[in-house]
Order: sequence, then structure tokens, then C-alpha cells
Amino acid sequence: MEAVKIENLAKRYGKNEVLKDINLSVPDGQFYCLMGPNGSGKTTLTSILASIKNKTSGSISIYGKPPEHARNLIGYMPQENFSSAALTGRENLLYFAGLMGYSSRDAAKISAELLKQVGLLGDADKMVSKYSGGMRKRLELATVLFEGIKLLILDEPTTGLDPAARRNFFELVSEFRKKNITVFLITHIGADAELADMIGLIDNGKIIAQDSPDNLKRNNLQKNTLTVETKTRNERIKKILAAFNRGSEVVEAENGYKISSDDIAEDIPLIIRELDRQGFEVIRLESTSATLEDVFFKLTGHSVKKTTGGNF
Repeated sequence: MEAVKIENLAKRYGKNEVLKDINLSVPDGQFYCLMGPNGSGKTTLTSILASIKNKTSGSISIYGKPPEHARNLIGYMPQENFSSAALTGRENLLYFAGLMGYSSRDAAKISAELLKQVGLLGDADKMVSKYSGGMRKRLELATVLFEGIKLLILDEPTTGLDPAARRNFFELVSEFRKKNITVFLITHIGADAELADMIGLIDNGKIIAQDSPDNLKRNNLQKNTLTVETKTRNERIKKILAAFNRGSEVVEAENGYKISSDDIAEDIPLIIRELDRQGFEVIRLESTSATLEDVFFKLTGHSVKKTTGGNF
């Protein structure tokens, strides 16, 4: 059975077409990731899935139903924190359980169960204002996973979390998947997308590629990737590296500059020698494994972490 089926979906705001002819399907139980930069349309798409926004044209179904008729099957976790910092973790869950129609007795029972599942039972009566970022995300994950939820929609859930908190969050998601919950993740973080069964790359409102993480890298990246970390960063260094990158744009990442290489053994000593000749110290230069960010750059010519005028 298909958990999500989207055909020729479009969304416009006046003359601004945010989504353009989107087609995708997500089988029941799959972990699907939509990866793209801010402004690419991914948040708009998930908002339509969650029945928060209306489509302009096309069709969309959640387990065979229109989104507005499938709300009881959807757990939607937006990017912005929505738990109340003025309440305890337990009080937040009791509040949401009440909205779901649980009696006071049942709400107390299921809230305790969920708090235990996300590792917060010991902090249940602590004010959420005292929670770390990772704890708050775990609490909010619990609030969208009440009984009956079949589709979990996660909008940039790990933005701002440290690596340990991100890993802990997805370990929880993995546990919930054992209950045959379908996961629909949107992100701009390649490491998060790597966890998915299937990935759709979205840019400027269009899905430009869909496949498994391994196939996307195998089919789109033929060259090796070199990461060059220098003591300083400036446009002169980028220009030097661009010459070795056969004139292509050099990607500036958190851990250095990234370029493609046809011959690592030949390029590495030449790069070090040229940078040294022009007075730039190389701290680290290594061959790195292909990433989904590299695939995205190859297909679009820009970084998945670019910023635009809006978070659509």
C-alpha cells in the first residue's frame, strides 16, 4: 500500500510558483527524505501533506485519502519548537493527549508511556524551559506519535542540534519505525538524508532526482572529491583551487574547500605546492567519500545549504 501518493502537484502564490509538477510515491513503512535548500519548496510540500496548506492543482493522497481526511493518521513535527516552555514535559503531553480526545486517565497513562519511550520519564516534571535542544525535540517527537499515527512528517528536525543529539533523535525515529510507521523527512543535511531508504532532491520547486542514497552517489559522481583545509580562507585560494577543479565552482564547506579530482595522486602534491608558493598554508588535504551534498551540487551547480529569500 502507498502511504503517500502525489501526482502533478503544484502550488502558486499569485505568479510565484513554489511547487511545479511534483510526482512521488512513498510505500507504507518506507523512510523517504526530501532534501533541498531553504526556499526550494519542501516546507510548502510537507504543509500540504499535513493539511495545513491547500494545493493549487494536482492530486495528493495519504493512505488513499485526501490529507484533510487523513489527519488522524498524520504526526506532523514542524521545524519551529511548538511545545510550551512554560509547562513541564508531562503537562505538554497531557495537553496534546486532551486535544486528541483521550480521557484524563488514558492521557496520563499514554503520556507516561511516551515519555519513557523517548527517554524523558526522569525529566517529565521538569519545566521545558530547562530542557536542552535535544530533549525538547524528543518531547515534541513524542507529542506527534500518539496511537494510530501511520505517517510521521519531520520538517528539519535536527537543525541546531549537536551531532550526539542528532544521532539520539534518529535512533528514536528508528525505534518508532519498528511499529511500521512511514517517515517523511525534509532536510538540507546530507548526513540525515543518508538514513533514508529513498531520497528526492528538490530545487526551485521541482524534484530533480529520486533514488536511494547509494544510487544517487553512484550514478552522479564519477570523480573523487578532495577536501582542502587551509589556515586562512579567501577568494584567492578559491581561484587557485578552481584551476585544479577544471574551472568549476569550488564548494566551501564547514571543514574546508571541496573540489573534484580526476587523479588524486597527481593533484594532491600539485595543490600543496601551488598554495605554498602563493603563501597559503595547507592544514589538511584528503580524499573524502562522496556525499549527497556533492550530488546536489553536481546536479544544480550550487550548495544545498544556500539561503534564499524565503523558507518555502
